[in-house]
Amino acid sequence: MTDSPILTVEGLRCTIAGQQVVEEVTFQVPATGITAVLGRNGVGKTSTLRGILGLIGRKGVVTLAGERIDGLPTHKVVQRGVGYVPEDREVFAKLTVAENLALAERQRNPRRDLVAELFPDLVARRDQMAGTLSGGQQQMVSVARALLNDNKVLLVDEPTKGLAPKIVGEVAEALAEAAKTVPILLVEQNLDVVRQLAGDAVVIAGGRVVHTGGALEILNDEELTQRLLGVHVDDDRTADTAADTEGTRA
Repeated sequence: MTDSPILTVEGLRCTIAGQQVVEEVTFQVPATGITAVLGRNGVGKTSTLRGILGLIGRKGVVTLAGERIDGLPTHKVVQRGVGYVPEDREVFAKLTVAENLALAERQRNPRRDLVAELFPDLVARRDQMAGTLSGGQQQMVSVARALLNDNKVLLVDEPTKGLAPKIVGEVAEALAEAAKTVPILLVEQNLDVVRQLAGDAVVIAGGRVVHTGGALEILNDEELTQRLLGVHVDDDRTADTAADTEGTRA
């Protein structure tokens, strides 16, 4: 971890409808590269991202580039420079690709050239209704919306969930390119993608951080991977392939 993190989370506790979903999460996100948030299903990974954004009830300290943002409403957090790529895409199905992207623009000179370079297929489909796109294309719209603005950090939640292997590769390549200009906090179940992209990793279990360190330090240690994530290293590709075949990933 760097001495000057872009994002610091201390003692984050989150609730949904009065139920505690994040117990006490503390970690830092370096100012460069990709930091993965790992853990079994239902441990609070997505809730941690939503808590940082203020989308659910939260307590604790969240600092962005030295400024506390935990007391701000979600739209103010976004204005401060926190981009968000939600789980399950959440595109506006009855709007065109171009309209989906235009709604995300919040600065005078949006980074349209970068989006066009990373997602040429979206340029070709700019007049197509987003609801008629494939799952992979909708995911690209979701990532593109976040990249249009000069964010200080991106929060990306399960970007390869349910995608075919070829599209998983394209999304991973786009995130790798994006990470050259903005640090990313990535929730991802596909460990091959984590291995490809992430420098650091935060492991959550039971709503708490139980391990931090290098991503490869965890993934190259079969005992650690089994204990923290509940999967064998040799089984990861098999599990992901099965999930892709079913059109979903646990």
